[in-house]
Amino acid sequence: MSSTQPDVDRTLAYPEPPASPLWHRHSPPVRPLTPEQQRRNRELLDIAQRSPRPRSPRSTKTLAEAS
Repeated sequence: MSSTQPDVDRTLAYPEPPASPLWHRHSPPVRPLTPEQQRRNRELLDIAQRSPRPRSPRSTKTLAEAS
């Protein structure tokens, strides 16, 4: 190849189209959590982090036998 310029990906040469107006949600602003809700969330998070995850029982059948 006698060309000294690198190959340019043409898909990157053009700007992206503007985002669809359907992507924007016009919802009411979220309400902050009350102190009671924050406390409850902290308690649930603490419980979830301390307790072991339940293990699901494994099937003894192979995938070929199951279908």
